[in-house]
Amino acid sequence: MDDSLADEVRRLRTVEQLSVREIRARTGLGRNRIHDLLRDVPAPERTRRPNAKDDLRAAAVELRAEGCSVNDIARQLGVAKSTAYQWVRHLPLAEEGAGAERRRAHAALMNEARWSAPRKARDAARAAEQVRAAGLVGSLADRDLLLLGAAVYWCEGTKSKPWRRDDRLQFVNSDPGLLALFLRFLEVCGVDRAVPSYRISIHETADLDAALKWWARKLDLPVGRFQRANLKKHRPATLRRNVGDDYRGCLVITVPRSRELYWRIEGMIAELFQTVGLGEPSMPVREA
Repeated sequence: MDDSLADEVRRLRTVEQLSVREIRARTGLGRNRIHDLLRDVPAPERTRRPNAKDDLRAAAVELRAEGCSVNDIARQLGVAKSTAYQWVRHLPLAEEGAGAERRRAHAALMNEARWSAPRKARDAARAAEQVRAAGLVGSLADRDLLLLGAAVYWCEGTKSKPWRRDDRLQFVNSDPGLLALFLRFLEVCGVDRAVPSYRISIHETADLDAALKWWARKLDLPVGRFQRANLKKHRPATLRRNVGDDYRGCLVITVPRSRELYWRIEGMIAELFQTVGLGEPSMPVREA
């Protein structure tokens, strides 16, 4: 476009204070083109039309300041909830006070009414599925325990690396079920529970004595085989959920002189991988 025509459009806007419609009539340009040329030029005051809902918007802001919800504002002003929300969305309600407490209580009731029946149906279906699946387990033979224990160890236990040889069994977990399964695996392999050493890894703010007694009683472990605990430093800035009386840290099980047993686990896992179609056995690379 000719620069002179662009300058003329701006002059009509700033000097003669014409509206877009009037500039179109004067120049013959399209509306979008004129808006592009006037992007940084404010509209004349005379072309600004008052918003019919300015008073309602101001009233909505006042009601919000008084603690009214979007639904209350929409009902009192006779506007759509979406409109009321757009007017006051930059003004969140305070979380304290009687109004906030009522809203939370109402939301809880509505949530319970909405999800109570589906939740009960889900819980019933879950319980039924658990019972059906539990019936598939039955008794475990030694072979079952060997394979389960090897798989569990390969998931959660420490493993040798090509750059760091460590052919011994060390199993760390906080789930007593997995720990009990690993201990049964050791027993099938001929390792009594009095052979490994045990160590608790726990935050320093927890009750270490209570945790030690709990683990010993839960897994039938000899207290004399427990080593000095590993205490984790407490960081106040960290939001931890593993707190309270139910927090007992992790239990570390270390089996001494377990190199050959570790090699047996490697062999079982390699064969399992090959059986499910991995191909060549996946064995750690050994240095000569």
